[in-house]
Amino acid sequence: MSGDRNTQHPSAEATNLGLALDWIEQLVTGYLALRFERAESFEPPPLEFCSEDSPLELFIKSQDPGMEEFAVVMMALAPHLRPGFYNKILAQFLPEGGEVHEFGGVHGSDHRAILPTGETAQFILAGNDVRKRIEVQRMFGAEHWFAKKKVVWLDTVRPGEPMMSGRLCIDPELVEWVTLGTVGKPRFGIEFPAQAIETEMGWEDLVLHPDTLRQIREIESWVRHKDVLMEEWGMKKKLAHGYRAFFHGPPGTGKTLTATLLGKYTGRDVFRIDLSRVVSKYIGETEKNLALLFEKAEYKEWILFFDEADALFGKRTDVRDAHDRFANQEISYLLQRIEQYRGLVILASNKRNQLDEAFVRRFQAIIHFPIPRPEERYLIWSGAFPPQIEIAAEIDWRQIAAKYELSGAGIMNVMQYCALEVLADQSRRLDLKRLEGAILREYVKEGKVV
Repeated sequence: MSGDRNTQHPSAEATNLGLALDWIEQLVTGYLALRFERAESFEPPPLEFCSEDSPLELFIKSQDPGMEEFAVVMMALAPHLRPGFYNKILAQFLPEGGEVHEFGGVHGSDHRAILPTGETAQFILAGNDVRKRIEVQRMFGAEHWFAKKKVVWLDTVRPGEPMMSGRLCIDPELVEWVTLGTVGKPRFGIEFPAQAIETEMGWEDLVLHPDTLRQIREIESWVRHKDVLMEEWGMKKKLAHGYRAFFHGPPGTGKTLTATLLGKYTGRDVFRIDLSRVVSKYIGETEKNLALLFEKAEYKEWILFFDEADALFGKRTDVRDAHDRFANQEISYLLQRIEQYRGLVILASNKRNQLDEAFVRRFQAIIHFPIPRPEERYLIWSGAFPPQIEIAAEIDWRQIAAKYELSGAGIMNVMQYCALEVLADQSRRLDLKRLEGAILREYVKEGKVV
């Protein structure tokens, strides 16, 4: 359920989903007949599938849910496939309309039919039996696999209202997998303030100062061996869970690329969160949405890369209005969640001078990404241009590297400009004049004096 999966039997998928929906409809209808005293007893029907390799069957095999647990999953899934699912069933018991308050259920802002709540699950599976209702409620506790694997949960309710009145939510990835047979990466938006970042480059393409690279390799080692260290060697009692690293240095020095390479070579997805956007744009929504992000990320062992981290350190905003108060609260919340995260969290900034000692203590590593030295710039220059471009003999990469101070990103900008120029005039040849003209252009863009 955590990775991309494909099934080769789409008809079996649909058939098995139909069988499962028919099963939960029989289950809900049968139990409601008991609640409305239209039946003296009810025996849940057996669940059978036509194929053993459909996503839904694989989900059951991987999680091994009990009957009540699978019923809750299907209660949450049903409206996604049969929008009027609960309305149709209730109409059998209330042909003239009306409501059954004990049944729970809410209407969405866009969805017109009934959506189930925790109270819906309690009423169907437990009726008014307090002991059984508590057993259903335990399914939504923090220690249940529903919560740990972020499969099914209850939406947040207003303060003072019963927790079980929250809408029954199901992981959108699970819905996508059991219906389409594939799972894509979450899409960036207000409800998911993170964006997956990837690279086709490798470690051989990243040129860093040796001290910087050594510290990066230490982080890679932690990601690879943390489970052995913490679990098999029993160090979870002595060491803090998770690893927090702070990358700082000028723009274009490899901070983001390093984060993506750490993910690529350790088999982890990397998600970038732009803190300047989160803290300023999503005031009032940050805590709720980041809570979902952290919970999903921890289960899937994502690497979280917080860019523009200046928003988290330095002096707190003076409270002038409600916006400032929310901003300070949400910054504190972010710091708390970052400290609690059990995976790798990387914060990146262009500067360190605002980082106070209290903030320093939160990190296992603080790594500087400096502007590359001449020897490092030489390595970048000499490998930057595609082989289709003929480099004039007058160009000496060591001299260019020594003369012009540019970041790795700046050098690649120069390369792209030159490559497009030689493509445009169909010369496929780069001379010194054109190269230095492109470098001057990059200097002007960066506000440097030649």
